[in-house]
Amino acid sequence: MASTSAKIDTINMKLIIAGLLIFFGIIFFIDLQPGKPEVTYTAAIALLMAFWWISEALPIGVTSLLPIVLFPALGVLDGNVVSNAYINYVIFLFIGGFIMALAMEKWDLHKRIALKVLSIVGGSPFMILLGFMSSSAFLSMWMSNTATAMMMLPIAFSVIDALEEEHGEGKIGSFASGLLLAIAYSCSIGGVSTLVGTPPNLSFLRIFAIIFPEAPEISFGQWIIFAFPIAFIIFIFTLFLIYFIFKPKEKIEELDKSFFRNKYKALGKVTIEQKRVFILFATLAALWVFRSDLNLGFIMIPVWGSLFKNPQFINDGTVAIFVAVLLFIIPSTKKNEALVNWKITLKIPWHIVFLFGGGFALATGFVDSGLSNYIGGLLAGAANLSPTMLVGSLTLMMSLLTEFTSNTATTEMMLPIISGLATEIKLNPLLLMLPITLAASMAFMFPIATPPNAIVFGAGKLKMIDMIKTGFLINFFAVVVITVATLIWGTIIFDIDPNIYPEWAKQAITNTAN
Repeated sequence: MASTSAKIDTINMKLIIAGLLIFFGIIFFIDLQPGKPEVTYTAAIALLMAFWWISEALPIGVTSLLPIVLFPALGVLDGNVVSNAYINYVIFLFIGGFIMALAMEKWDLHKRIALKVLSIVGGSPFMILLGFMSSSAFLSMWMSNTATAMMMLPIAFSVIDALEEEHGEGKIGSFASGLLLAIAYSCSIGGVSTLVGTPPNLSFLRIFAIIFPEAPEISFGQWIIFAFPIAFIIFIFTLFLIYFIFKPKEKIEELDKSFFRNKYKALGKVTIEQKRVFILFATLAALWVFRSDLNLGFIMIPVWGSLFKNPQFINDGTVAIFVAVLLFIIPSTKKNEALVNWKITLKIPWHIVFLFGGGFALATGFVDSGLSNYIGGLLAGAANLSPTMLVGSLTLMMSLLTEFTSNTATTEMMLPIISGLATEIKLNPLLLMLPITLAASMAFMFPIATPPNAIVFGAGKLKMIDMIKTGFLINFFAVVVITVATLIWGTIIFDIDPNIYPEWAKQAITNTAN
């Protein structure tokens, strides 16, 4: 055991040294833009972080803290500016949303929701797939897709065992593999629907605000109106594709719905804690969706934010923390104990919080140093492509890239570059940044692509080729849907005219120049 640990440490040390050689090699031997050394320094920092993020030579959270040291030391950014990047409303949106997810998990509300859905649809192989995918996608809209996959896996195995016991393993065929893939894929698909469903969405929200501070705010409700239809279309395609590929070769009788009802009954009566957490969860979702104006293109839906004197002072992070505080106040039936206590915060993935902060600091460095525009200038040839070809190509590239790298880290590296490209070719930045963000979560081909993929593959009932061939088809379909939806639906929801470069983007260029 000790020798294995020593071997791992040796590999990590070699990766650390390799990253430093890349960093100092760029610093001392490359000058990207004469007279502006900060452009080269920022590129060196970005490549060092990217290398250590991808290789995990250091823990991801530790690598994410490098800007606090390197930007001030190399004269790229003031230490106060860098530090401020790590604390903002997006961080609190994530923390508040995660505390709600942990509360649902603590009182088994997520399991009750999943089993309730399955007890309603139950039955045939197709309906079982629909039930598992619906439950996984819905839960992943609000809580960690990793936690959702972990929770759904034992339920799936109990269903597989029941089917095999009833009909024999040979008759079930590859349906078990399809069910596991359905869980993993629906966790990723559901997550893109909301801002808190997957980390890349939150990364986009903050990086967009950093680079284009004059741009209109993108609210939770606006995002869900844009992203949910996209996720729904990909969800339906995935459901029928998996059923077509993995349906039992022989016709089998429906699994009695009482199977799921009995499992649901085994949870006991709905507890007071579950009722209170569910009410707070529903309240949080409603407050998020109806906080800011919802423009559907043909109708403007009134919202509660307009009741305040200064509605612009309230953001989605405000709402998340408000409901999180209520979880600490509203009592449970246990003596002297609220629905959650401070110990629950130990389960918050703080390395992801630091990863957000590191990405936001890096985005600030990209903009302030001029590296974003420099890279955009190198890619200026893309101006010859039509918006459809450009959006499609970048979406496909991002989808393939995230098969092998952290989707959050990759998003935080790519968005400043993509914004620079949009600025250089005078194209509305949202037209490129939105599909890139969505594509970051569309990784279905390999176990390493997402935690849900890794979890279901680790169960030992899947072949790699099954994941690759199914994932490839879904990846390709998702890229097409995201491209078309962005160019049609996205332009309506976010008021984008592909032929007009918006004033808020021009203002960002002016601010950078000054």
